[in-house]
Formats: sequence, structure tokens, C-alpha cells
Amino acid sequence: MALRRFDLEAGGDSFSFKPETEEKVAFWRAKYPADKQRSAVIPMLWLAQKDNNGWLSEPAMREVADRLEMPYIRVYEVATFYTMFRLQPVGKFHIQLCGTTPCQLRGAEGLKEVCTREIGKQMYVTDDKRLSWEEVECLGACVNAPMVQINDDYYEDLTPETLSQIIGRLRNGVELTPGPQIDRVNSAPEGGNITLTEPALFDGSRNSVSVLPNLPEPPPAPEPPPEPEPTPEATGQPDKSAPTNTDREEPSSKDIKE
Repeated sequence: MALRRFDLEAGGDSFSFKPETEEKVAFWRAKYPADKQRSAVIPMLWLAQKDNNGWLSEPAMREVADRLEMPYIRVYEVATFYTMFRLQPVGKFHIQLCGTTPCQLRGAEGLKEVCTREIGKQMYVTDDKRLSWEEVECLGACVNAPMVQINDDYYEDLTPETLSQIIGRLRNGVELTPGPQIDRVNSAPEGGNITLTEPALFDGSRNSVSVLPNLPEPPPAPEPPPEPEPTPEATGQPDKSAPTNTDREEPSSKDIKE
């Protein structure tokens, strides 16, 4: 991380929250117990930055520390660690240009050249105090690369030409429309959707699911067992084997003479 220092000369000697911000300050402090007030330091610094023309002066950080009963050094540590907090004056419209890989691949270098040409070097504030810019890490809108954040709004799908037009409008006080600067809504395909266009997907008519998709096929039902064969019944007498010493031939009635 680059070395980050306070701009002591530009910060002045004092800072106070705007009256309309006090309600927000109370909201964030009320989220934490009395002995855990320092947990509100990040939102408090963010509110202080907004009330100080987009940057944190040393008196603003001391005001936050006093409100939360924190040592000054602990607040300084937070403010210098997070790059969302700016430690020197910025223009009324501060451009944060994403310079990480997806935006680089989609043309961020060309956007940097526009900012340098139209505004000046990084963190330089134009004479009319309206514009400044800096390169930042990923802003999380990779699918809409390249993009910039201007104050609180994202401007996406930029080209050098569209960014130059945006800067010109900011300089002249013309209202802008944030979001993608091409023909698409948010992150949808350019020109409109070409898939998932069936109305039934969105009107609720397909909400009743009778069968869960992609389940395995149920096993086939077992075949019934075969019918048992009938047991044959004995008829007549079985054939006798030839007589032996132990199994003698029984005389029949034909062999007995009266």
C-alpha cells in the first residue's frame, strides 16, 4: 500500500458535522452499546468525509475520535488504512477510475489518458474546484468494465469518447444518468435479453412445482414371484422292488389256496 499522509495545511483548525447529519450520527451510535461505541468509527468517518467536501481533514478525524471516546491514533489508523477515505482535498466531482485486470483488458488505459488530458495528474483539483480523479482498485463492476465511480454513482461500459463527454458535462453542470452508457440495463446483454424471455418464467405461472428437476429415475417395480407349481398327488401303489432276505415277497390272495 502506498504511503498516505494528511494534508495538514488544507485541513484547517476545526470541523463540525452539519446539523442535518447529526441524526445519522445518532443512528449509527445507537447501533452499539455504550462500551462499544468505537465500532461506529467507519460510518462516522464516512459521514465526516461527506460533510468535509469529500475528504477527511485531521480536525474531522479528531472530531470523530472525541465523539467515540477513542485515542486519536486509533482513528488515524482506520482512516489511513482504508482507501475509501481521502486524506487530501478533492473536486466537487471526484472520479475514481478502476484500474484492475478486467477494466485494464477492456480499455481502462484509454480512460486514464482522458482523465490526464481533461483534468490533470491524479488527485489534482481543477482551478474551478469541480473535478479531480484517481486510480483505485476493483470497484466490483467487472461485467460492466471499464467503469468509473463519480462520487456515489457508477458509470459503466465506458469508452474514451463517452468518458470525455461525461467530464465535459460535469464541468458545465449538466445532469448525468449513471449506470451503463450503452444500450443495456444493468448487466443484461447489450440490445436486450435473448434468453430466458418466456413470460411464464416471471408471471408466477410456473411457481407450482410438482416434480423436482434432475432427480434420478426411480427403480423399476419388482416383478411378482412366480406361482408355485401344484404338488402332484399319489395314485395307486408304487412299484415294488425285487424281494430280498429282509424284504420278502408277501403272498397275495392268488397264491393262497383254500
